Amino acid sequence: MNKYEETLNKFNFALNDEELSRKTAEITAGSAENNTSDVLRFLYSCIDLTSLGTEDSKESIWKFTEQVNDFDGSQSDINNVAAICVYPNFVSVVKEVLRADVKVAAVSGGFPSSQTFIEVKVAETSLAVADGVDEIDIVLNCGEFFDNNIEAVCEEIIEIKEACRNAHLKVILETGLLKTAANIKKASILAMYSGADFIKTSTGKVYPGASPEAVYVMCEAVKEYHLLHNRKVGVKVSGGVRTPEEAVLYYTIVKKILGEEWLTPEYFRIGASSLAANLLNAIG
Repeated sequence: MNKYEETLNKFNFALNDEELSRKTAEITAGSAENNTSDVLRFLYSCIDLTSLGTEDSKESIWKFTEQVNDFDGSQSDINNVAAICVYPNFVSVVKEVLRADVKVAAVSGGFPSSQTFIEVKVAETSLAVADGVDEIDIVLNCGEFFDNNIEAVCEEIIEIKEACRNAHLKVILETGLLKTAANIKKASILAMYSGADFIKTSTGKVYPGASPEAVYVMCEAVKEYHLLHNRKVGVKVSGGVRTPEEAVLYYTIVKKILGEEWLTPEYFRIGASSLAANLLNAIG
């Protein structure tokens, strides 16, 4: 038994999918109580404002970044978004334009499929780091995961984490592909054990995006991991989160399972584009 299997054996995998649906429904039943102006303002500050389109260009990313600059300080009671998330080749553009106190994040490692050489994944990450990126978002190697090659899954994340240097690493689990509670929890634990600073639901590109059930499992895994290893790992919800009501739902799950200390942009993020404008309209 290797160290990764030993780590997995310390965690509880008893939750089945039927029970998960029931518990998620119970925990989110009162989410409307959290749909307040203060919560919506907080949620805005947790957004990783994302542009990951085939049509992205230096000019479009420049304008995208200027929108974040323009918002900065324009609303005295609303903090700016947490980060701008782009493809790694646009990090230098964002860094050149950005004046607001906002993190710069980049997807890397063969996003969104994770299907490329490990050397390419490491090089892509290193180049983004050299351009000044603050956060790197990579995709778990789901192919190796489904083949139960957990050592390969973990060692790849470890190698990319080393390439991150001081940048934070978010590992995308692609929960819509993993599907089951057991798979999502296993992937969460392996990612955290391998050095992830955040675990993230989805790329939002191919498979179904975030779901309350997936976020419930991830939060339970984060809670257990913190109790066992005394290390706090963040949760990022991404993929199809567009309305304030959906954002509040995920806020409620994090609040009830992980508590108030996770309700900060340091440990809770929402990857989105249209959500930002919709939150402002709802606050408006």
